[in-house]
Amino acid sequence: MTITTILSESCRRGRGCCAALIELKEPGIIYKNAMVGHNLVCVIFTAGHAQRLSKEIENDQTGKYAHLKGVPKALLPSPQGKRTLDHWWDAINRRQLFSDVFLVTNADKYKYFERWATASDFPVGNIINDGSTTPANSIGALADLELALRTKNLWDYDILIIAGDMVFQDSKFDIAQVVDYFSHKPDGDLAIYYEMEENESTTSRGLVEVCPESNRILKFLEKPSPEETASRNASVVFYTFRSSTIQMLLKYLHEFPSTEQRTFGAFMSWLINVQNVMVYGMKLPTGFQLIGQVGLKDYESWLSYLTSQAEKESKDPIYKRAYARVGLMGNPSDGFNGKTISLSIANFWAEVTIVESPKLRLIPHPLNDPTEFGSMADLHGISTKEGYLGGLRLLQATCKKFYSFCAKRGIALTRRNFTLSYDTNIPRQVGLAGSSAIVTATLKCLIAFFNLSDHDIPRPLQPQFILDVEKDELLINAGLQDRVVQVPLQIGRGRQDGR
Repeated sequence: MTITTILSESCRRGRGCCAALIELKEPGIIYKNAMVGHNLVCVIFTAGHAQRLSKEIENDQTGKYAHLKGVPKALLPSPQGKRTLDHWWDAINRRQLFSDVFLVTNADKYKYFERWATASDFPVGNIINDGSTTPANSIGALADLELALRTKNLWDYDILIIAGDMVFQDSKFDIAQVVDYFSHKPDGDLAIYYEMEENESTTSRGLVEVCPESNRILKFLEKPSPEETASRNASVVFYTFRSSTIQMLLKYLHEFPSTEQRTFGAFMSWLINVQNVMVYGMKLPTGFQLIGQVGLKDYESWLSYLTSQAEKESKDPIYKRAYARVGLMGNPSDGFNGKTISLSIANFWAEVTIVESPKLRLIPHPLNDPTEFGSMADLHGISTKEGYLGGLRLLQATCKKFYSFCAKRGIALTRRNFTLSYDTNIPRQVGLAGSSAIVTATLKCLIAFFNLSDHDIPRPLQPQFILDVEKDELLINAGLQDRVVQVPLQIGRGRQDGR
């Protein structure tokens, strides 16, 4: 038996995803659409009629928004000149992650999207018209999905679904991380969520309860009251479905024929709560704007937010410190059963600086990571006294561990590079926890730079994270004593003072 595989040029080069035709030289056996990489298609939904926003723009008496009359919500402009849909298309089109991309819209706004496609290098033939002209004759988001699957013959593909008329707050979001996380969870689907801000109501969003260990979504609640759940994790129309789950769509549409029930929120609730389908959650560090039915004030708020974000992105450096540690009593190897009394010393510290930059750079310390010497004798003397292991490796190992931790926990990081440098006055090799102080300060910098919080990397886990950097990555023999005192924690009725 021989196997013939036909691959596209992009797949031969290891870029993107494509389908392969695998033909087994036995009578009547041909397997089509076998997966090579990801057999993944993206479908963008812009078929909503956004009636409230359209009416408020039309009734606006100031004339400020007269040029936006009739413009679809997904094509409203931002201060940078880009439209909502442009942000998504930039993220999707940046890398060849999908075998194809389709856009579903309605008949009323079809011409707008056709013109956008021509100007944006989006294939016009991949725009699907659902035929609706008003909210009264709309067919529902799930029927739109079924239309795309049926007309483009996508039933055997994994599908990434995006609401193209909402926008993520961080323009540097990297969709490749979503695709990569999905590929590492072959036994389930994927739903994106974010932590709601204080001014957002739970009754305006679908909320998910997520297992902190496995990242599996345990429960999906469609617009619950605050009393129904303590979760503030909001799900948006940003899902990736396995082809096996896609096959369940027809069953759902048969059981729930009304347009009001043909929403992605209702479908997700049915999949997770009723059918017990395995769906994983992936958290984005920032939220979304212009979700669902919004008004002119919401659009103005989004414009104001983008303007303020542009001002914040002034690339100001972030500084974080961690302090030397001394053990007052006890030792992990003595008769206190591992218990210790430790304290930090404020006048001995390690400080790490992080600032955004075009490329990721780690700056060696001029004293601790010397690369220039006065002579061979100078090199010999410094190497004999100081050894070969400076602080640069600590920065690199922390970055590696941080990325691995976030990938495993389903935390998407924005597509930002940085320059990382450090300084320290903690004496070397005298037992004052100088290396763990550098790792601790680096971790604090990375958390702040990527806009994460203690919900993403809980403080009780941070000492173990720091210890793992030293023991697992660098094979440094260490214990938890240093790291616990260097990470501010709530302990009983007392509180450590973290600086």
